[in-house]
Amino acid sequence: MARVYAIDGVRPVVDPSAFVHPDATLIGDVIVGANCYVGPGAVLRGDMGLIRMEPGSNMQDNCIAHSFVDMDVILGEFANVGHGAVLHGCKLGRRTLIGMNSVIMDGAVIGDESFVAALCFVGSGFEVPPRKIAAGIPAKILRDVTDEELVWKKLGDEDYQNVIRRSRASLEAVEPLTSAAGIGEGTRIDVEGVPPLYKARGTLL
Repeated sequence: MARVYAIDGVRPVVDPSAFVHPDATLIGDVIVGANCYVGPGAVLRGDMGLIRMEPGSNMQDNCIAHSFVDMDVILGEFANVGHGAVLHGCKLGRRTLIGMNSVIMDGAVIGDESFVAALCFVGSGFEVPPRKIAAGIPAKILRDVTDEELVWKKLGDEDYQNVIRRSRASLEAVEPLTSAAGIGEGTRIDVEGVPPLYKARGTLL
């Protein structure tokens, strides 16, 4: 089980259908909803306010979520937070995509079905309207999210639901092999899923 800590008598809540990696950390006022994924190294620090993951949302490897006074962190249903992103006192709408190593600051709101590009800085109080793409430092609205991009996002959500199922069924701590010699095709990771967006364009509709 993950590193889970109460503070001021407030204990995190994890739905039984969720998967929280053993190397993740949950502190205080944290609610991880149904079918959510919390990756290795992620920290959800609810020592100043609520952090709530709605059903189907995910926080990937080394993400940080920290609530601020009177500013909770809310992840809407099927919100996807990429590796290394930082969420601070912000709200993410339904089926949002937060790119890797982006930062979303206090009071920022990311509208439903909007995408935030990797390495983006979304400043305090900035609002991304629904179904828009934001990018840059500081963030600017670039354009609408296309129908094809939304299809790609939904397929990616299904991939993470599959990661939850596989992790719950087979993830285990082991000692590494000392040599790759003799490892055949049947012992490699082999899963199906949606390709990166740049490869998927023009193939999904």
